[in-house]
Amino acid sequence: MMEIILLERVEKLGQMGDVVTVKDGFARNYLLPQKKALRANESNRKDFETKRVDLEAQNLTQKTEAESVAKKMEGIYCSLIRQASEGGQLYGSVSARDIAESATAAGFAVGRNQVQLDRAIKMLGIHPIRVQLHAEVSVSINVNAARTEEEAEAQQAADEKGESTNVAAEAADDVAEVQVEEIFEDGAQADAEAELGDDEAEAEAPAEEAEEQT
Repeated sequence: MMEIILLERVEKLGQMGDVVTVKDGFARNYLLPQKKALRANESNRKDFETKRVDLEAQNLTQKTEAESVAKKMEGIYCSLIRQASEGGQLYGSVSARDIAESATAAGFAVGRNQVQLDRAIKMLGIHPIRVQLHAEVSVSINVNAARTEEEAEAQQAADEKGESTNVAAEAADDVAEVQVEEIFEDGAQADAEAELGDDEAEAEAPAEEAEEQT
């Protein structure tokens, strides 16, 4: 275990300036390289206290900027064009990097590490994803996975109206429903033809008996 000083708020750990104990791997592989913390040795403790006022002021400025960006970014749609089956299942994967690049292309500088992709995106449709703009500021964006730009536009329009957002899945359902109807129609037609054949056979039987009697 390692004792560290937090340089910013870290979810489930603490606020800036807190001294906490974490696993060595978490500290070495994430907190220290990301400059979110310092080893809590005597030298770093003194250095932090000297710079604490400046760090808090810098953090406040960054938080204010992040809140301003969040207001503009909240609820934006980021389209990702992917191949998928008729039922809407993606053949390829959607990564945090893909989402970050799409958000950046939309005019917002987002890094891969800011995208909180806590679940795999496996289907076409609209997927709300959280982006961490600052240690204390996050925003929800809509990842719009579609097979074509036209499909993406249709899914976004449906989502904005509060309707189903998986256009591809709906289309597949419609096709399946038509096929089922055709099967039943074909079956009904076959039954009707069979019944008509039975009626004709019954009608011919008395006529044949009458001819034999004569």
